Amino acid sequence: MKILKHLFDNNREWARRIEREQPGFFETLSKQQNPKYLWIGCADSRVPANEIINLPPGEVFVHRNIANVVVHTDLNCLSVIQYAVEILSVKHIIVCGHYGCGGIRSAMETSSHGLIDNWLRHIRDVYRFHREQLDAIQDPREQRDKLCELNVVEQVQNVCNTTVVRNAWASGQQLAVHGWIYRLEDGLLRDLGITATGNG
Repeated sequence: MKILKHLFDNNREWARRIEREQPGFFETLSKQQNPKYLWIGCADSRVPANEIINLPPGEVFVHRNIANVVVHTDLNCLSVIQYAVEILSVKHIIVCGHYGCGGIRSAMETSSHGLIDNWLRHIRDVYRFHREQLDAIQDPREQRDKLCELNVVEQVQNVCNTTVVRNAWASGQQLAVHGWIYRLEDGLLRDLGITATGNG
C-alpha cells in the first residue's frame, strides 16, 4: 500500500497532460538544460519559483532555503551558484524573498527555536545592521515586511561578493543579480530596485 499514491497519480496525470499539450517535451527536456535564470528563494511551500514566473521545467535553475539566505560558508548554496554561473552560464541571478516569511518572523522573536536559531542568526544580523530604521516602524507587520525587503538586499550583496560572481564579472561574463519580493496575498512579484551587473 502506497501511503502517498495520490502524489504518483498526480505526477502521471501531469506528465500525460504536458505530453498531450507539447508532444516530445520530456524527450527534448532530458537532453538539455539551458536556463537563463538562477532563482534563490525561500523554501516556503507557497512560493514555487517556476509557477510564480510562469516558466516550464528547464527554464529556471532553483536553490531554496529558509528565508532565501546566502551565506559564504554554505557550500550547498555556493555550489549551486558556481554551477549556474560557470557551467550553465545563466544571465540573471534572482534573489526573491516574500512577505509573511516564517523565517523572518522567527528571527524577530526572542523565544528559542532550537537548531534553526543558528541559521536565523544571519537574519538577526540584518536586523542589527538596520535596527534604527526597523525600530522606528511601529506596526509589527510593516516592520516584518521591511525586514523581508532588507534581507533580500543583504542577500543580493552576499551573492555579489561571492568569488564565483566576482570572478565572472572580472572575466567579462554578462551576469546580473536582482532583488525581488513576492506577496502571498496577491501572487505578484515586486522589483526592489536593486540590480548589480559588476559595472560599478
